[in-house]
Amino acid sequence: MAGAAEALELQKRAASQRIRQRLFSVAANYTASAAWSAVDARQSDRAQAHLNRALYLAGMGKDPVAELRVWNSHAMLASQRGDFSQAVDAGQAAQATAVTRRDPLFASLAHARTAIGHSSVGDRRGALRSLGYAEEALANASTDEPRPSWVAFYGPAELMAITSIVRDGIGDAAGAEAASHRALAAIPQRFRRNRALTTLQLALTQLHQRDEEQACATSSGRSSPGSSTTGADTPSSPA
Repeated sequence: MAGAAEALELQKRAASQRIRQRLFSVAANYTASAAWSAVDARQSDRAQAHLNRALYLAGMGKDPVAELRVWNSHAMLASQRGDFSQAVDAGQAAQATAVTRRDPLFASLAHARTAIGHSSVGDRRGALRSLGYAEEALANASTDEPRPSWVAFYGPAELMAITSIVRDGIGDAAGAEAASHRALAAIPQRFRRNRALTTLQLALTQLHQRDEEQACATSSGRSSPGSSTTGADTPSSPA
């Protein structure tokens, strides 16, 4: 938040409107980072306040990437609160940002986030439709286009991890288990926290198939889910 404050102070003395907008964008991204930290810490009121502020700053900066970032976090916060209809609305707001029309990767992320919301409210058709859109968009995304670092987590492996959550949510535990295995085979080793969360999701899919012994083994690291994974990583760094 200190970084956001500094950027806003600088924009008051900016020599042109273009520079002012870029500084508003900087402030928006600083604030979005603070919001994500609050979401991650389950400080929902603080997260909401930061997200509202970040969305205002992104609008002032005319920065659709920052806007999508904020709506993505809005969807996550709504899911965390159990307000799944709002999670769907936030995912659809992310889809409506201008950046989704020019970069399929961002479109894919927005559709994937919406799919989670649909699955949480029991909308099987909507969940699978959004998941299909996410897969289609990601297949058309360039891998070498420069993008901000916050979105580095998202790609085929993360979409597979989200697919597991969505399929488990609509009652397809077997399909969810298969998706978790595929995700674990592809998530980079450096994303230790992502791998830990996906390992736990795998254990849940096994539990939902009444395979209690395998679920316990997976969650405790006594098995090796996915090719070349251990299932025993410690969540030591943010996604």
